[in-house]
Amino acid sequence: MDLFTFLTSPPNALDNDTARDFAAAWHVEFVKKGHPIAVQGAPDHQEHIILDGRATSQITDPDGRAVCVGFHAGPCVVVPNVARTNNGTSLVSIDVSADALVAHLDTRALTDLMLKSERIRDWANGVLQQELARKANREWCLAALGGADRLAWFRENFPDHEALFGHYLIASYLGLTPVTLSRLRVASKDT
Repeated sequence: MDLFTFLTSPPNALDNDTARDFAAAWHVEFVKKGHPIAVQGAPDHQEHIILDGRATSQITDPDGRAVCVGFHAGPCVVVPNVARTNNGTSLVSIDVSADALVAHLDTRALTDLMLKSERIRDWANGVLQQELARKANREWCLAALGGADRLAWFRENFPDHEALFGHYLIASYLGLTPVTLSRLRVASKDT
């Protein structure tokens, strides 16, 4: 999908003139599978939109254990910078898992555009609200549901992701071991 089409699509559709001006501020590039968009612990002053392809957000602890905290299947906005950085440093690594077409915009440039345009401000605030709702929904899932219900929740909220992302990443995202997820998937086919 091209950036203009994405920006004029629901749920945060911009009018054509605003979308055209806003799209002109972004830089679009092809990112190969296996390459990062952001690296945990490194400076990150960019906003990202995946127009095509896939990526995951992961947090790695000091012992090298990674936990998947987000899936990004294009077209989509990657978690806004304000929600994934601390003082300009990335809290997550965002790794491309399938060749991707990615649009980037400096966070300060987005802020400037938001100050100049109420429509862009509303668009950006809508994206942030949606991300906060997704994060709260996942926290609720992890705190309130058992394994089988977590898998059912995942399937309801991400209906195509089992075919798009590695099951070890899905297990990590759901706070399960890969073996437990595998057993739950088999059991769900039997019912």
